[in-house]
Amino acid sequence: MVSISPPTGPVGRRRRLFGKLEPEVISDIVFRNLGAPNPAVKVGPRGGFDNAVVSIGAGKSLILTSDPVSMIPAIGMKKSAWLSLHHLVSDFTTTGLKPEFAVFDFNLPTELSTNQLKAYFEALGDYCKELGISIVAGHTGRYPGGGFTVVGGGVVFGVARDGGYLNPEMASRGDAIILTKGAAIETTAILANSFPETVERELGRRMLGRARSYLSLCSTVGDALEAVSGAFRGGVTSMHDATEGGVLGALHEHAVASGRSFLVEKRRIHVSEETRGVCSIFRTDPLLSLSGGALIITCKRESVEGLIGRLRRKGIKSFEIGRVGERGRRGLWLVSNEDRAKRFTPRGRDPYWDAYEKAVERGLK
Repeated sequence: MVSISPPTGPVGRRRRLFGKLEPEVISDIVFRNLGAPNPAVKVGPRGGFDNAVVSIGAGKSLILTSDPVSMIPAIGMKKSAWLSLHHLVSDFTTTGLKPEFAVFDFNLPTELSTNQLKAYFEALGDYCKELGISIVAGHTGRYPGGGFTVVGGGVVFGVARDGGYLNPEMASRGDAIILTKGAAIETTAILANSFPETVERELGRRMLGRARSYLSLCSTVGDALEAVSGAFRGGVTSMHDATEGGVLGALHEHAVASGRSFLVEKRRIHVSEETRGVCSIFRTDPLLSLSGGALIITCKRESVEGLIGRLRRKGIKSFEIGRVGERGRRGLWLVSNEDRAKRFTPRGRDPYWDAYEKAVERGLK
């Protein structure tokens, strides 16, 4: 999950400090300092894995995921609570399960009013209730030096029977690769809500309204739970939600985590009219930009038609974009019309951050 905007303050040299750390930094620093080893940890911190899995005995495991939580005055406290919770739960539901419990740590800015606090917590409690989540612990305080946007972190977790959940390693050779909604969903929502005057001037009022409404699409909870609702999980073998790095970055992560190659036809990745328009204004590549709301699913070939149809009946567009290949050539391979495959190399920082910061520097509204 990311915030709807970078933290305020100087840009320029500090730009590269925003967003997720580069994979090589995480590998060299974070993954090398994980405390005491424990045989109960079945899945720990690993690239491309959205959730940790810890054995608790009796044939059961605890599944956990964490993310930042945000308060964004530009969209209001209620929508901020929804977005924060759904970013968390979108990760968890890639297992094919619902979380049961949540813990939140709020380090709030001193300028937060009591009315804003009340609106946020009432909404957060209501949305957790809708999803069947009990908030069981946490910390809440106001502190100097902080600001709005990222105001803390959250963990959601639940208990599953061993073998009763999905993870990226379960993708198999020959599986189809399905993408829900399309590219740059969250980029579209964020930029349209942050710079409405600019988008309206370039694209018109109607297009602005449609682009701003993409905020309600920045969740894959419904996508994931509907995908596994059929018999035998609907043929689904693994899932991964797209966030920073865009659809191509998420496909690469999923492929590496699966230990296999993903062969994807770039032209099949859906980019909506609203997304093309917004990304054109801010000069960002929709295939590489923030794509929260898009879910990558691998499934058995014979299940493709049924899965796409089931999602469509729930109002969720989905597209078959490729297939899972062999082990050994881990990563994403983009296939051209001539059936030539070119290896995809992640470029580093999500271009959304540059697009946002340049818009702020130019004084766009």
